[in-house]
Amino acid sequence: MYRVLLLTVCSLLLPPMAGTAPRAQEAGMVEAKRSAKDSERRPDSPDNSLLRIGSREDFDRVSRTFHPNTPYAIPHVMFAIDRRDGNRIFYINMNRYRFHKDFLYATGLAPLGTDMYKSVYTAPERRFIVGTVAWQKPVGKWTWEVWEGDTATAAHMKTAQEAINLTFFENVFYKPNSTYQDDQARIAGLEKVTQDDINQGQEYLALNPGTAIGRVHIIEKLDDTVEIGDNEIIILKELPVTLPPVAGIIVAKPSTPLSHVNILAKGWGVPNLYIKDADKLFAEFNTRWIKLEATYTDYSFKFADKEVLDEYKPPDIREAPANLNVRRVTELARMRKADSVVFGAKSANLGEVMNSGIKGFTVPDGFAVPFYWYDQFVRDNGIDEVIVPLLDDIDFVHNPRFRRGKLEEVRRLFEKGRINPGLREVIVKRWKEQLGGRPVFVRSSSNAEDLPNFSGAGLYSSVPNVRTEEQLIEAVKKVWGSLWKAEAYEARVRNYIDQTSVHMAVLVQVGVDMERGGVMFSRDPFDAARKDIVYISAVCGHNDLITSNGGMPEQVLVDARANFVSVMTYSQIQSVLRFDPAGGLSEKEGTCSDPVTRRILSDDQARRLAEIAVKFRRHFGGTVDQDVEWGIIGRRIYIVQTRPFFEK
Repeated sequence: MYRVLLLTVCSLLLPPMAGTAPRAQEAGMVEAKRSAKDSERRPDSPDNSLLRIGSREDFDRVSRTFHPNTPYAIPHVMFAIDRRDGNRIFYINMNRYRFHKDFLYATGLAPLGTDMYKSVYTAPERRFIVGTVAWQKPVGKWTWEVWEGDTATAAHMKTAQEAINLTFFENVFYKPNSTYQDDQARIAGLEKVTQDDINQGQEYLALNPGTAIGRVHIIEKLDDTVEIGDNEIIILKELPVTLPPVAGIIVAKPSTPLSHVNILAKGWGVPNLYIKDADKLFAEFNTRWIKLEATYTDYSFKFADKEVLDEYKPPDIREAPANLNVRRVTELARMRKADSVVFGAKSANLGEVMNSGIKGFTVPDGFAVPFYWYDQFVRDNGIDEVIVPLLDDIDFVHNPRFRRGKLEEVRRLFEKGRINPGLREVIVKRWKEQLGGRPVFVRSSSNAEDLPNFSGAGLYSSVPNVRTEEQLIEAVKKVWGSLWKAEAYEARVRNYIDQTSVHMAVLVQVGVDMERGGVMFSRDPFDAARKDIVYISAVCGHNDLITSNGGMPEQVLVDARANFVSVMTYSQIQSVLRFDPAGGLSEKEGTCSDPVTRRILSDDQARRLAEIAVKFRRHFGGTVDQDVEWGIIGRRIYIVQTRPFFEK
């Protein structure tokens, strides 16, 4: 029961073209370590190379296969084209030579000491064109490609296309691995197979790899009658907007890695997998305990015996940190990261980057209402006298429908509650004087999110585009009450957080009516080893369409060192979220993507965003990657959130 992760094919195939450049050497070392485990050697052929691949048998003599003996094995062979010898092509015996440079040195085509990086990847008048030919089973086609940092021109690509197809037994299509290469292929008029095309046929995707011990629970329809335990590996037909913490997630329909459930799974440290027809494949194992092991390339499981079950040990209950001594409603510009115990991590982190000295972005102005006032509101309105007894009520603890009903009643108490008159006056005054009475987002900033092993992403409510004084006060109460949403309560229970220690601060921030919006991670979420890669997801309009799993967004990888941009998927979303004149957001049909390239982000925008993500990671210590929400209006980039992407 194995599958192959197609989104990282590019990163697995291309390092062998690395030459002698420092970054390429690093990639080559990674490849060498992977090869023994992930790539199959065939019996050695007497040939150093073949000048023609006349059959599949010829190909098999000199090729290697990534992830052999799996349904999505990737057979591939390196090639080198000598432009000084009439575009003569060599299909390199990969059982003898691991890298292009090894073959070129060993055969005397390139003298030892040659600057291979320049002569095969960057020089306009390069002697060699090097790359890889592979069989792409999901689309049933042969493709050829070059390293994503290769600056081959349209003329180079046309030369390679002709040389390969004159000497290969079947038609071979070009596969671009960066936006630059895509542009050059368009100029050359090449017929292409894109990574987006390949992704359409995937049957397995590890959004978060890992190991889990749990009880298999196949859920036909997730509604308020379904009780989900934190010791369960749940199998769903499609990904819901949110979930309580579980031991593992398997979904039978692909989704974006930026949906809140996927981000939460990373914070929980549990496997989160797409497996085609998982509900059918695992049907006979429903209710059984298993140990699931998932990597970026495959998965396996075994039934749990006593020894395995002994590994399962729930952690101790922990308190969410909160300082209730600070009463002052405070502007973002006066906050730092350490103020998270007063104003929550969302507000404190924005204050931190606002004062970081990092250039190239704007944090919309705002202020925060500290935890003190949530606690005071709860006491003034007697809500604590309702919540505390519920936490020990048998029906509340064990009946999900009853529990959800009671939590709805608690949130209605917040909506009906009376806010302190002095606090109301301060909030309205700050909105009018500091923020000019402009439309604002009223956002949650709790002490029960962005904790080690618990991100809390998407659990609490924010109110967008608030335009009146009355809307503002009602939004503050709604955000306070969202601390007791059913999914938030469930998540805290399953992360062993003391429910009596949780508090909510409120961030009031000038709204950004995004022309383009999205989320980015300061590293590759599909391959943690690729530290130089920044992952960006983009949509037209406000980024809520990403975090709510509203469809497949544009997904882009940017190499912060090599400075290349590569498109993983084009956006499939044909609508935008923008400010409604009456308040809130309205969804309308349309797109901002380029009609020729299909791109939402230009390369320049992607590179500017990636630079910000890398600088944020460095500012927050360099070891904790950042999950950053952003928006663009014109040429200006706005940052509306940064939080730890994944922290153990």
